[in-house]
Amino acid sequence: MRHYIYIILAFLFTNVVLLTSCKKKDILSTDGISFTTDTLLFDTIFTTVGSTTLNFRIHNTSNRPVKVDEIALMGEANSNFRINVDGISGDVHTDITIPAKDSIYTFVEVTLDPNNGTTPLIIEDSIRFSVNGNYSYVLLAAWGQDAYFYNRDTISGVLPNDKPHVVYSSVRVVDGQDLTIPAGTDFYMHKNAIFYVSESALNINGTVDDPVTFQGDRLEDFYDDVAGQYYGIYFDHAKTSTINHAIIKNGTSGIHIFETHPSNTDYTVKLYNTELYNHASYGLFNFLNGTVYGENVSIHSNGTYAYFSLVGGDYYFKQSNFLSYGGNASVAFALRNHYTDVDAQTTYYNGVNEGKFYNCILDATGDNSFGFDTINDDNNSINFNFEFDYCALKAKDEITDDSRISNILWNRFLGFENQSEKDFHLTAGSPLIDAGSTDFTHSNGIDIEENPRTGVPDIGAYEFQ
Repeated sequence: MRHYIYIILAFLFTNVVLLTSCKKKDILSTDGISFTTDTLLFDTIFTTVGSTTLNFRIHNTSNRPVKVDEIALMGEANSNFRINVDGISGDVHTDITIPAKDSIYTFVEVTLDPNNGTTPLIIEDSIRFSVNGNYSYVLLAAWGQDAYFYNRDTISGVLPNDKPHVVYSSVRVVDGQDLTIPAGTDFYMHKNAIFYVSESALNINGTVDDPVTFQGDRLEDFYDDVAGQYYGIYFDHAKTSTINHAIIKNGTSGIHIFETHPSNTDYTVKLYNTELYNHASYGLFNFLNGTVYGENVSIHSNGTYAYFSLVGGDYYFKQSNFLSYGGNASVAFALRNHYTDVDAQTTYYNGVNEGKFYNCILDATGDNSFGFDTINDDNNSINFNFEFDYCALKAKDEITDDSRISNILWNRFLGFENQSEKDFHLTAGSPLIDAGSTDFTHSNGIDIEENPRTGVPDIGAYEFQ
């Protein structure tokens, strides 16, 4: 009996509410709103004061009116943007009712003076919408210079270098459509942006006087040495790619290699006269049988490892620097030949058929400049070949009984010009001078700055002058 009383009371209460609510002119919807876009992108000119207006619609999909409690420009008076909602200007708008199955317009204007050299290449703000305690946002972004802009675009051929290239979310080199980047080209990568190369070749043709650069898109001095501003260059089953005279800095993983293209008869990525530094994780990350070759490469000042090889992959370096200094930096070179995918409950193993460091410096702030974590598969069939020859290494316990590690300068003060300022030129008296082997010099007999290596070469990327 009590059960039926509860049903009757609930029925009476519902009808009272409905009768009371019907006295209102409209019954407001508790549903949310939708927008015709989640991001407004403005293209502005570098040499003039940019001023343009774009718009989007706020749409009520419900069969009843909906009240938007607040529409607010998050940057308010400090913003470069201005908004106008349904014909009314202002940074904040409240209690706006949108009729059923109707929409209203929001107009957005941006004014920039990008002639200031410290103006960011991308200026952002957002508009916040509050409905029934729920928040939605529309992102506002304006290009701050005259540049080539990419937002999930695919590119190929030969890039122009007459103005900067700005990557907002991603740029893709895919499906066999190779890309060549000429000397003097500058790439500015937005937050979390990625340069993605898949089943194609990327050829970067910088010169000593006009290198190709990759860095974040914030130009203020504060961001000069801020790591993690974007991801990096990601090679996914890439065809043989060549990078010469490039500076890649301030990302998460400067270069990430994932496997290699099945048609390759050469290394996946070949690096010459290139500097990778100040990345949040790794300067160079080689995963699952990618292969890499390098001459006159300087990888330094990264968050963890200069070079991390995970689940196999071949490598051959000569006349190069691998320096793990500062922050959370660990060993300069780390190799792990196994990886466990917890979700798939699978462990992957791979070997190293070629692993060579010749005339190279490997140094770190810790006790050891290199570390191996290797296990074999059930068939004991994995190769692990490595060789250090004429190198400067650091180790808590020097290794003197392994033929694969020979002609080593152990635990020396290296004599850099200014390590704290990331200047790794050699000073007079450095033990690295004339300590290399002529068998392993750069193919053109030069250092990273194209200074000649005469006589017995120095160890590392820089020849003492």
